[in-house]
Amino acid sequence: MNGKAIIFSAPSGSGKTTIVRYLLNYYPQLCFSISATTRLVRGEEVDGKDYYFLRQPEFERKIKNKEFVEWEEVYEGLYYGTLKSEIERIWNQGNVVIFDVDVKGGKTLKQYFGKDALAVFIRPPSVEVLRQRLIGRNTDGLKSIEDRLNKAGEELTYEKYFDISVVNDDLNTAVEDVKEKVGKFINI
Repeated sequence: MNGKAIIFSAPSGSGKTTIVRYLLNYYPQLCFSISATTRLVRGEEVDGKDYYFLRQPEFERKIKNKEFVEWEEVYEGLYYGTLKSEIERIWNQGNVVIFDVDVKGGKTLKQYFGKDALAVFIRPPSVEVLRQRLIGRNTDGLKSIEDRLNKAGEELTYEKYFDISVVNDDLNTAVEDVKEKVGKFINI
């Protein structure tokens, strides 16, 4: 495997997915790495586009067969991972792979790709702002939101493992900052 990789990680609700979507529209050579997960489909998500939705036994079989670059049991019984075949697909098309993953996965991917990866941590301005964003998405119940907020404290400690950190207190400013850094990394 060879090629460049851009890794985005953050606590849920920090805005990483919004920023990644912007970059995908701005830089045509970027291609989104679709993660595999055992979680249920949310809203209008599509299998093979938003995630590869796998049943737990299938996910665990792929772990056993070493088909993942990285995987994590993010919450009990809830797995996320990056399939080797997905990265190969993107690089074989001559594209730069871009990841939107949890912080543990981001750290693992950075270690795996080394200097061929730019690891970007998106930081929320505060836990209270994060709470309001999660409530505003209207995709999770209050228990799930509280679980995510509790987990955010630990996730914020992973910031040191990333090449750059951007505080998303103003989306347009954060996007411009990230756009410039990604452009330099992919030599645009």
